[in-house]
Amino acid sequence: MLRSLLERHSELVQEAEELARAVVTDVDVEAIADEVEHAVLDLDVDDLNARAGRTARGYVEPTEAAWELLGEAFDPFLDEMKRQIELGFEPAALNTCQAIVLALYRCRDQGSDRVLGWAEDFPAETAAHAVATLARESAAKHRRGWRLPRVFVDQVPEWADLIARAARGRSRAAEEVK
Repeated sequence: MLRSLLERHSELVQEAEELARAVVTDVDVEAIADEVEHAVLDLDVDDLNARAGRTARGYVEPTEAAWELLGEAFDPFLDEMKRQIELGFEPAALNTCQAIVLALYRCRDQGSDRVLGWAEDFPAETAAHAVATLARESAAKHRRGWRLPRVFVDQVPEWADLIARAARGRSRAAEEVK
């Protein structure tokens, strides 16, 4: 329907494209952070119990099952950021990455009686992975690695070094080898 309208009124094509781009690139950091936080914290321990232990493929450690569950809950957000990078929507990708890091930062000490308690390193490692993905994939696609703004990094002070290493593409293990 929209396509036929634009075919009849070609003078509206540019405005329609601008409006569509604004809708797609308008990312509310707080709203996405809340979604990520809920996805990570609201996992049911019964799901962990069902996935851990003896299975048809052998024994699955609770820690491994927790990482799998958390990864599955988190992947849609990372996939959205990758899509934004692919499309060249830098502000949207930066905001999505900020939301991911902010949510995981909030989750970092909340795992004791949750699935996250079985994967205590998940928030920091996954935040670093998101930042590294942003830098690596934007550099590959757009010849310039996108970085989180310093003003945002100051909001997550305990992870400032982690974010800096991830943005440079260095893992903690690589840093320890030096």
